[in-house]
Amino acid sequence: MKLHEQIQRYYPQYHTIERYPVAQSARIYKVAEEWGVFSNFAQTPLVHEGVTFDCAERLFHYLKFRPDADEGKAELMAAKKGQALKMHMKHIYKTHPEWLRDDWGEIVVDSMKYCLRLKYEQSEVFREALKRSEGMYIVEDQTLFPGKEANSWGVKRIGDEYIGPNLLGRLLMELREKNH
Repeated sequence: MKLHEQIQRYYPQYHTIERYPVAQSARIYKVAEEWGVFSNFAQTPLVHEGVTFDCAERLFHYLKFRPDADEGKAELMAAKKGQALKMHMKHIYKTHPEWLRDDWGEIVVDSMKYCLRLKYEQSEVFREALKRSEGMYIVEDQTLFPGKEANSWGVKRIGDEYIGPNLLGRLLMELREKNH
């Protein structure tokens, strides 16, 4: 089942298309840009169960493994940094599907919320950026990914609006609201 189908089934409150004015949005696109710390690839180390992960994306992928899949966890820790992480993980998922959680679709959004909460607790830079973004919409801009729909995590720019589910942005805005 694809991610947007899992969200529709287990998290229907997040299976909507939202609209955000570009002029009032904190855009997540590249880590080096102003709001890049909101990216899951931003180098904000997180400690989970005594293990340090270099970014939220790595921890998020790690959480996809069954707790007893030790070999899978070791493979993940050896993964390359940055965008290569996703490609590396796709290979592991295909070659070792037995390492993956059967209930991932049921916990995917809660797992991301957990990663973001840890990031908030452990990264002053992230907390400060959330504070600075007060009054703005946070959006993950996927406009420059041709042929890819914004059907789960992000949005696409259409004229003066960002349009899409914007799951990551919504979770970040929820976190900001809870800690305001």
